[in-house]
Amino acid sequence: MTATDTVPGVVDSHHHVWDLSVRDQDWISGDELAPLRRDFTLADLAPEARAAGVVATVLVQTITVPEETPEFLALAARSDLVAGVVGWTDLTAPDVAETLAGLRAGPGGEHLVGIRHQVQGEPDPRWLVRPDALRGLAAVAEAGLVYDLVVQPHQLAAAVAAAQHLPGLTFVLDHLGKPPITSGELDPWAQQIRRLAALPNTVCKLSGMVTEADWSSWTTAALVPYADTVLDAFGPRRLMFGSDWPVCRLAATYAEVIAVASELTAGLGPAERHDVFTGTAVRTYDLPVTARPAPPQETPCA
Repeated sequence: MTATDTVPGVVDSHHHVWDLSVRDQDWISGDELAPLRRDFTLADLAPEARAAGVVATVLVQTITVPEETPEFLALAARSDLVAGVVGWTDLTAPDVAETLAGLRAGPGGEHLVGIRHQVQGEPDPRWLVRPDALRGLAAVAEAGLVYDLVVQPHQLAAAVAAAQHLPGLTFVLDHLGKPPITSGELDPWAQQIRRLAALPNTVCKLSGMVTEADWSSWTTAALVPYADTVLDAFGPRRLMFGSDWPVCRLAATYAEVIAVASELTAGLGPAERHDVFTGTAVRTYDLPVTARPAPPQETPCA
């Protein structure tokens, strides 16, 4: 079974592109990441996405340079696949509100749906609740955007505190908060996931799981406890599919990633699967995507 068996039009809420002739991706280093050290473009993604039934995507920032976001917005403006862009800006800068307004006013600015910062690389586990970061996050909320969280498990407590401090900002947790799938441990990650999900202004992406597992020997069974945790904590209406292409290619093809996401959600009904694979992303990012409604649930005869 594939996602498109029961979901009329998939939205991929998380992927990347890069062109190494335009800008180096300095995080792609070492032998393990060598397969990613090449250009990955929308032209590469499009046939794989279309074959998987994807009707729209969200393009997510990769590095912390101000030039990338305007480039992504211009790319989205020329694309019939990218419906939204999660960009980057320096949240700690005093003029962050003006910068966000400038991005919205520039070419493709209507495609800006969110902001992300690589908090996972910050040495301070409480970075998200620093006064300057909270001021920047407040500006994101005031701009009508959402904030994507890319954090390690030890940073989830700060994510909870930030979401509590800013109830008017929607926080989208990327990659389940990077759980320790290779070790098979659940807590304390699961405990923090439940604390975050208890806040109504939080959403989670069902993404990045295969690369948090063992790249060469992962199994769907190894992913089940983590997928079940976020499904139970957030519910389908606050869970969205994301491929994390091309990073996922370290462990799985695009088709395999969407197939395993479908298998992990096989116990859901049609309307719930529609949320995970389409509706949650469209609502959260306010995407200009028109998909057929999910088929109605059958009602048993009395």
